[in-house]
Amino acid sequence: MSTAPGRQPSVIGALWRSTHPGPSVVVTTVAVVLGLATGLEPWRIVVLGLAILAGQLSVGISNDAIDAPRDIANARRDKPIARGDVSVRVAWAAASVCLVVGLALSLVLGWRMALAHLVALASAWAYNAGLKKTALSVVPFVVSFGLLPSLVTLSAQPPALAAGWAWVAGAALGVAIHLTNVLPDLEDDARTGVRGLPHRLGGRISAVLAASALAIGAVAVLIGPDAAPSPLAITVFAAVVLIAVTGLVLALARPPGRWVFRLVMLAALLLCVQLAATGQALAA
Repeated sequence: MSTAPGRQPSVIGALWRSTHPGPSVVVTTVAVVLGLATGLEPWRIVVLGLAILAGQLSVGISNDAIDAPRDIANARRDKPIARGDVSVRVAWAAASVCLVVGLALSLVLGWRMALAHLVALASAWAYNAGLKKTALSVVPFVVSFGLLPSLVTLSAQPPALAAGWAWVAGAALGVAIHLTNVLPDLEDDARTGVRGLPHRLGGRISAVLAASALAIGAVAVLIGPDAAPSPLAITVFAAVVLIAVTGLVLALARPPGRWVFRLVMLAALLLCVQLAATGQALAA
């Protein structure tokens, strides 16, 4: 979208578009919903949501700041930094502030939560800084999303790590998100030397593995808790599996693109509902 003559784009608006707002809001929503489901005190839910959002904003902005040379080379008009709407220097300053704010808010919820959040964010920043170009590109997603349920349970009093099945569900979701998020950019990435795991596997295999990961995550949440699954949990499980199968069939029928990622994000929200339905069972 071009800027009207004589009108400069808003720096705040440009920074917001650099945060990858869709995934940032989804991850924050997942954390807040899980906080509600596990019975966190209202003030803890607010602080948790703000901490997770600030951390996600730091990840998104730093990603665009690091990728600026590649985005400029690929003429990415959808990237504010590449368009010149905001400078790399300002982007780095904003990412740093968001990182500090996210960790400071986490510390309000306890040192265990702050430490876990630090590990999750360090993993995500490591992906931005170079792991995305290697066959280990999926590892930060396994680590960061695997920790997500524990960020919620460690915010409670007393703090506790999430149950093992919740780690599996989070990690599986991270795998699915990573394998599908880069699909529309495979060719541009290849021209600029980015060869992460999805690039090495190819679009179709990545989409198939993403669908499989979604199904694994849904199964883990269904059978992991000791209590029998509720009708809601079973219904949501069926919906997640249906989305996974739909994505698999479409990916085999035609080249996968951005629509596969949108399906995965929808499944992420449904998997969040499935996790929320387990309530107090989320904690180990």
